[in-house]
Amino acid sequence: MTSPCRNLAVLLFFLSASPLLHSSLFTEAASTSPPVTRPRIKFMTGLGLDNNYGDDYDENEDHDSHPEVVVPARTTLLQQKPKFCQYNPCLEGQEPCTQLFQRTGCLCPGMSGAEVPPHAPRVHMLQPISEGKDRGKVQVQWCAPSSAVSRYRVVIEGREEEAQEFEAVSRKGLIGSLEAGMKVCVEAVNSAGLSDRSEFSCKRYSPPESSDHNLWAGVIGGGVAFLVLVIVAAVLLWKYKMCQKAKQDSTDGLGNPSYSTEGTL
Repeated sequence: MTSPCRNLAVLLFFLSASPLLHSSLFTEAASTSPPVTRPRIKFMTGLGLDNNYGDDYDENEDHDSHPEVVVPARTTLLQQKPKFCQYNPCLEGQEPCTQLFQRTGCLCPGMSGAEVPPHAPRVHMLQPISEGKDRGKVQVQWCAPSSAVSRYRVVIEGREEEAQEFEAVSRKGLIGSLEAGMKVCVEAVNSAGLSDRSEFSCKRYSPPESSDHNLWAGVIGGGVAFLVLVIVAAVLLWKYKMCQKAKQDSTDGLGNPSYSTEGTL
């Protein structure tokens, strides 16, 4: 009986001492475990341009100077409007557009350089000269192409050996007399070659009617009209006289008693 009672007493003593043992073990474990570190949240304002910029580095490090602030360059949203050259391709004695570009920096839209053959010029007019020392000749007027040109050639179809050359600033030139229907072409020339002929770089000559011819035509037309008017007036006058004579004869017959419609008595 002694052994069970002793065991019961030991069990009760162990149960009473277990809370103290548990607390001492928990305290020892807590003292030996490493401290819990919590993450630090950093707030950046002003894109890192304030004085707390160096918090990402060691706090014990001294920062004598602030970080360099680089301000990005602002780009212009509106581009400058391009400036085109004041150039008229049909104007006589004008400075070439390529020289205007080199001198002022203006733009020559669609201009091809001297390394390629030029485009064909455009013939504007074939005008005969009717007065002065050049009377009887024909003036050729043209417009420059969108190309670099060193000179122009004016060629008459069938008379290519008589081609005439003019300067790059020229827009007109005199050639000899032409007959109706003859074809005149203007060619542009540069260091790369000649321009090709086209339907607008050539023109057939159609002489206008002369003033003398128009004068004679007017005189003849007026004479014919006057003659017709005289004939019509003469016919009308003749008819009028005939009517008057018929009336007079009728009146004379009614006033004579011996006159009868059935015959004479």
